[in-house]
Formats: sequence, C-alpha cells, structure tokens
Amino acid sequence: MSRSGQSTDVFVAGAGPAGLAAAIAARQKGFQVIVADGSAPPIEKPCGEGMMPETVASLRAMGVEIGPTEGRRFCGLSFIDQGARVSADFPQRPGIGLRRPLLQERMVAKAEACGVRFLWKTPVRGMDAEGVQLAWGKIRARWIVGADGQGSRLRRRSGLDAAKRKGQRFASRRHYRVQPWSNYMEIHWGHRAQAYVTPIDREEVCIVMISEQPETALFDTALRGLPELEARLTNAELSSRERGAVTSMCSLYRVHRGNVALVGDASGGVDAITGDGLGLAFRQASALADAMAAGNLMQYERAHRAIGRRTMLMGDLMLWLGRNPGIRGRVIRALQSRPDLFARFLAAHGGAGDTTGVLSAGAMLGWRLLDI
Repeated sequence: MSRSGQSTDVFVAGAGPAGLAAAIAARQKGFQVIVADGSAPPIEKPCGEGMMPETVASLRAMGVEIGPTEGRRFCGLSFIDQGARVSADFPQRPGIGLRRPLLQERMVAKAEACGVRFLWKTPVRGMDAEGVQLAWGKIRARWIVGADGQGSRLRRRSGLDAAKRKGQRFASRRHYRVQPWSNYMEIHWGHRAQAYVTPIDREEVCIVMISEQPETALFDTALRGLPELEARLTNAELSSRERGAVTSMCSLYRVHRGNVALVGDASGGVDAITGDGLGLAFRQASALADAMAAGNLMQYERAHRAIGRRTMLMGDLMLWLGRNPGIRGRVIRALQSRPDLFARFLAAHGGAGDTTGVLSAGAMLGWRLLDI
C-alpha cells in the first residue's frame, strides 16, 4: 500500500499521556493503532507531576511499570494554611511523583512494544468521516481519537467545542533540588494562590503555583504569600526554569460525534489542584477502548460523564475553599482535630470511599465547625 493510501482501525491525534493511554488500551482490544503528534519526544508539559494511587493502578493495568528507584512515592496528602496542618494517608497504596518526560518515555515504550505505530512531527491538517489528512496524504480510520490537549484542533474540527461550563486559572511551575521534607503531597493555601508541592526524587521537589489571576500566579509573587513554604526554599537550588500553564474546569456537552471521540484535556478538564487529571485520562482511555470494541461510542459518552463526576465535585470544593479563606481556615482546623474525617474525604477522592461514608464524614465535619 502506498504511503498516501494507508488505513488503520484507530487513529490517535496527540501523543501525550492521554493519547498514549488510548492507543495502548485500543491495542489491548486487538485494534490496529496509529498515533500522530506535531512534536517529537521528549514531550514536556508544565504540570504537578504527582500521580494519585488510582492513577498508578491504571498505569499498571496498561502494563506500564515505574521502577522502585524511579520517582518518589508519597503516602498521602497534606493541607497547610497559616500554621494549621492536616494530613492523611491513602488507604491502600502510595502515589508517585515522577518527571513528565520519564512518564512519557515509559508509556511510549509500552505502546511501541504492543504494536502502536508512531508518526512524530506529523500534525493533522484536516479530517472527515473517512479519516485524517496529513501533509503527505490521507490515513483512513474507523475511529478517530482526539487527545491533542486543552486547545484541541480536532475538537473544533469535529464541532464539539460547545461547553456547559468553562473556567480557568493560571499556573507556574518550578523544580527545586532539595531533599523532600515530607512524605506527603502538600497543598499550601495562601490568600490569592495555592502551592501544589510534590516530591519527585530523593533530592528534588516539583512546585506548582495556581491562582485566579495571571499576575498572582507568578512564582515569586505567590511564594511571598506562603511564608512556611518560602522558608523551606530559602537555600534550595532551582533545577528547572519557570514554566507557565493554564488549568481549566471545563465540561463539554458532548465528547463524541460520528466516529470521533475525545479523551484527556481535549474532552474537558478539572483544575490541577485535584491532582487527578492523568487519572481521569487513563480511565477515559479504558472506557473508550471498551466502547470501540462494542462499536458504540454513545457507551463512551455515558461512561465519560460518570468517570468525571467525582473529580469535578472535588474540584469545585477545592476551588470554593480557595476563594473563602475564613471558612477554609475553620475547615482545616476542624479536620486537624479530627484527621479521620480528612482520611475519609481523601479515600473518596481516590475512589476508595463510598457515598455513605462521605456523607457521614461531612455531617461530623459540620458539627465540628459549630464548635470552632
């Protein structure tokens, strides 16, 4: 077959973690898969680089293993606000902090090993019901997967841009060469910004500042409002340049049309403070593969809504706490006196809690707030 007359079962636009997960999951269902990306490895993205336990479990289910000496395991989550601190462990397994290029490398290797074909430095120029148009010709595809990020061109070309809700915040990220001072992923709450601190190696941490306004998301500006974290970094060596990003809470009306489906940030998104962006993308990729195997993308549409519901609610709660410092301080002090309640919420966020337990924890937290 000539180069301009190729065909495949599944064509994936975008070779970030979401696209790679979609490709691996489709190959595991027996589909032929081609992945195209306008860039070439290593593909970097400014993000928090922390993977929750559920995300790590999804990676293992794909056959992507992170070695015991790679990255840094963290046992749970801490909230820190004006001297108040509450921490809780994950109920079953740890999370992992890992540099994004290393995660990309491991996922590409797995995809290649299971037969995915890659077209690097190959942007998609157009598409129709039969397939996609590249610079050198057309590839026919039964299924087309858009995994090309928040600014997805494939989403626009498919007419899926309409959103039920859309909001964004601004972020900046740095790495510091310093021994992690905690076995937890930390969220430091300031008046106008939050810091998301993840240990990623024995001698390195990743820190992301997130704020409603671009000027208060600048790293040094945000750091001045977080004195405890600022003191930790006084003599720390900067190990990467500062990089900016936009994080969004976005819910689309639809994530498929015809033979096109969206995954990862292209299909909407949650604020980075939830730490669950990768986890959502991996679960979406698995659900999409199931739907393609069943020949029914409406099945994926329904699964996509269900997969994102819990994380979207948690994201709304975190954003609300960020905008209401007085209430947030009372909540964190209440949780500090009852860390078991925080553990229940953390278990629910990680998918290990049930609705009854969360409602019970919420009721007890309400009583604690009345006592403060």
